Amino acid sequence: MYLVHSGHIDSSHRGVWRLTDKGQYEDLKALDVASLFKGVQSTFKGPKDEGSTPKSAASVEATESRLEAEETALLHVIKALSSEGFERLCQRLLREHGFQNVRVTGRSGDGGIDGEGILEINPLLSFKVLFQCKRYQGSVGASMIRDFRGALVGKADKGILLTTGSFTMDAKREAIRDGANPIELVDGEKLVRMFEKLELGVKPKVVYEVDMDFFNDFK
Repeated sequence: MYLVHSGHIDSSHRGVWRLTDKGQYEDLKALDVASLFKGVQSTFKGPKDEGSTPKSAASVEATESRLEAEETALLHVIKALSSEGFERLCQRLLREHGFQNVRVTGRSGDGGIDGEGILEINPLLSFKVLFQCKRYQGSVGASMIRDFRGALVGKADKGILLTTGSFTMDAKREAIRDGANPIELVDGEKLVRMFEKLELGVKPKVVYEVDMDFFNDFK
């Protein structure tokens, strides 16, 4: 937050930090960190009661809360889809992320395969990937990972399990267990990030914040 206010970095997107020209070319060895801290603190106007939050920090928290609400809304829409609809949605998502010949196979059930596709690493290397879709509210456990892995035997070396829910710690450990084919896990949070990265099913929205420095010149 302090580096943003000092003009050294820019945080225009959540989770993405970019060096500004000032941050990239200034001699940081000569930077007085204490002075930078005090300089930014001096821009926080108004009384500070115990437990109060600086205006800039409150703005950051409000933005985070808004983004979390938007992510929750997207997950709510996805969870409301039918099982078949969620499978076709995952098919579209994998296509958009570079998978080829992606198709839903229609074989359902625990341990079953919901779809398959080809991931081309380069012109000389590609491999078959099978995927399973779990439209869950809760957590996917280790037993489902083992069932899915068993369904891969003789069909593919790689599997992807996508869920609107989450994965237990045991499931995460099982997915990368030594001596077994690894299973890629995509939970609800990662699913949302994948849609946002592609702007698939979501529309970007511009949010404006008041630039008090601009209006200070007119006081």
